[in-house]
Amino acid sequence: MRRADRLFQIVQHLRGGRLVTAQKLGTWLEVSERTIYRDIADLQSTGVPIDGEAGVGYMMREGFDLPPLMFTRDEIVALVAGARMVRAFGGAAMARAADEALVKIGAVLPETEKDRIARTEIHTPMWVVSDAAREAIDLIERAVEKRQVLTIDYSDEAGRGTARDIRPLGLWFWGKVWTLVAWCEMRDDFRAFRIDRIASVVIAGRTFKPERGKQLADFYRAVERSEDYGMAPDRAART
Repeated sequence: MRRADRLFQIVQHLRGGRLVTAQKLGTWLEVSERTIYRDIADLQSTGVPIDGEAGVGYMMREGFDLPPLMFTRDEIVALVAGARMVRAFGGAAMARAADEALVKIGAVLPETEKDRIARTEIHTPMWVVSDAAREAIDLIERAVEKRQVLTIDYSDEAGRGTARDIRPLGLWFWGKVWTLVAWCEMRDDFRAFRIDRIASVVIAGRTFKPERGKQLADFYRAVERSEDYGMAPDRAART
């Protein structure tokens, strides 16, 4: 995380109106307490009204908050439910971002709605996605955005393993299973891969440019034309 982003996150966490320790901030932001102390001092020196001291905790002085966001009750519930689902089923970076988003939302809600997040009784299990799958989801999501070729070790439903280079195009979530739609360079065709069957995934060290016939829109057209293509778990790559 860039330092500018970390400073912004500290401000967001302190807007909640509660005393927050440097230890807790450091845990959230994955830095040392000493780093948090330096960041707090720098923010205070620029005029950000942070009160508190080392060993006790910090909070934002009243009056510095942004104007309250006027979310409806149903909008708040939807945002909380979505963030909790991402935290439960998404990648590790997605889960952290979901928690941070809830902090930001809670910080700028009107006083009458500040406890709405805690009062939203929509919950998700936390043991569905393995740590390895979470890391893979994060890596793949970034590779899709940056158009990075990936090298994967993949096992089909019969347990047959292959190593192949793929061009990742998009991720789909099916309740318990994630799938990745990609252009498979080994098969010279589209394939859907179950994330839980990917034994390893690494950046291949090269990027790809969109090519006619090999893009996500082309995959959708292929799905419409033939039952041989699909993105659901039961259509995951067999060869």
